[in-house]
Amino acid sequence: MGNMNRKQQRKLRHRRARSRINGTPEHPRLAFCKTNRHLYAQIVDDVSEQTLCFVTTNTAEAKELFSKGKNYSNSEAAKYLGKKIAEESAKKKIDTVKFDRGGNIYHGVVKEFAEAAREGGLKF
Repeated sequence: MGNMNRKQQRKLRHRRARSRINGTPEHPRLAFCKTNRHLYAQIVDDVSEQTLCFVTTNTAEAKELFSKGKNYSNSEAAKYLGKKIAEESAKKKIDTVKFDRGGNIYHGVVKEFAEAAREGGLKF
């Protein structure tokens, strides 16, 4: 990993993690993705290849809450998204998931999202 740039290293970590993390109907996968502008989270059943829940900061409601700037991928938005995905999963009666952080290091925005999802009732 020494001669790779940060993007290549993240992709390698994600590929390695995805070889071990598979969502099942009993324990679906909570996939988290962050970009420079927005955050995305979805609960996926990899067996049936279906998305069970999906939330993003790229909605009118989220943009209204975080209207102070154009960047919706900060820690406040991550907390909002964690609570929102926990609410959506509770509606679908999903309480246990496998967390897929997308190759991102468990720090900052990823950590805030995970803690908020746990506070909302998700177990992983």
